[in-house]
Amino acid sequence: MTDTSTQKTGWDRRDFLGGAALLALAIGVPVAAVSLSDLDEKDAPSERQRTMMTQVSQAVLPRTDTAGAGEVGTGDFVILALAHGLDGTREPAGSAEMPWAFPEYRRRDGSLRYVSWLEHELDRRANGDFVRRSPRDHIRILTELDKEAFAEGNDTHPWRKVKGLILTGYYTSQVGGSEELRFELVPGRYDSSLPMGPDTRSWSSDWTAVEFG
Repeated sequence: MTDTSTQKTGWDRRDFLGGAALLALAIGVPVAAVSLSDLDEKDAPSERQRTMMTQVSQAVLPRTDTAGAGEVGTGDFVILALAHGLDGTREPAGSAEMPWAFPEYRRRDGSLRYVSWLEHELDRRANGDFVRRSPRDHIRILTELDKEAFAEGNDTHPWRKVKGLILTGYYTSQVGGSEELRFELVPGRYDSSLPMGPDTRSWSSDWTAVEFG
């Protein structure tokens, strides 16, 4: 279990190109499973994009009695994950498969620059500048996008990948894994029916529904 927060305010090229090792440690997969091929420096985020991804992560998983996703550095995790192709995000996609993406947000290999696409899409929906809008507006805009992305027939919508990586980043962080979730390494017995209430939490030891691609 790792902490996805960062101590530095900026990213340099060494940080960015070395991100595969950090991702592998964060999610417990071999470094070889994280693609480093044809990594483009254009994938290094601007400070505005980092702010946007922090806001988006926080809106998806806001603070409750534990810190929200944006507060624990999930935004940076997602940017690195997308750049290194986690969950198939560096696979080429034709325009018929992903009609939401403009040509200017595609790499030479045909894959999508998800962060640039999301920045454009959220600014468009915010009628200007998503970053400067209020947290309430962020939730409203992302709710609309989420409804569209998860509508029947939109299986390849880019937001599905981004949201999935936000969940992965948060629930493999120190806060998400040790405070938000409950953990039992070796269950002592099988319970077919457990009482559930307002304080019931999911279990961090159940990874049956997680796919890393």
